[in-house]
Amino acid sequence: MKTKLTQNYPDRIYWTTADLELLPNNGNRYEIIDGELLTTRAPHIYHQRTCGKIYGYLEKWSDSTNLGEPFFAPGIVFSDGDNVQPDLVWVSRDRLPTILDDSGHLTAAPELAVKVLSAGKTNERRDRELKLKLYSERGVREYWIVDWRNQQVEVYRRGDRAMLELIATLFPNDTIASPILPGFSCPVARLF
Repeated sequence: MKTKLTQNYPDRIYWTTADLELLPNNGNRYEIIDGELLTTRAPHIYHQRTCGKIYGYLEKWSDSTNLGEPFFAPGIVFSDGDNVQPDLVWVSRDRLPTILDDSGHLTAAPELAVKVLSAGKTNERRDRELKLKLYSERGVREYWIVDWRNQQVEVYRRGDRAMLELIATLFPNDTIASPILPGFSCPVARLF
């Protein structure tokens, strides 16, 4: 595997997109943020059910509007040292051809990224801090962090400072909607 020592952290191994191809296909999800390798175990079955429900609502709305498409766990290769795989994304039809590479990976930010939380403080911190920062820097317009255990959705939206900011925490009695998805709405309780 490639090892590149960074100037800021001379003892740290810098992982790249090429390194991911050498890792075993063992059910783990491997991502790289700022050259750091992040590993997550295969998710809980209810995590997957929640992903499927969100996808279903986004797919139905997308089919009716023809404005874009949702995708399950796509690879997003922002750079050689930033390669992530959110649970779901939604990309507008106009942008999709311009940000899709020949390998079928996104090379720029989708309009919407969705992360269903995996168990563990390390995973939650990664999704709420590290990925939030990366998605802010790379231009994601909206980021949903979905917690199936507590049945809530945190909605982060690009604010005046050009960063993703928490604008709402939604609970089962609430409805999720978004200005980037005109006319889309879904009762939060239906996602769980």
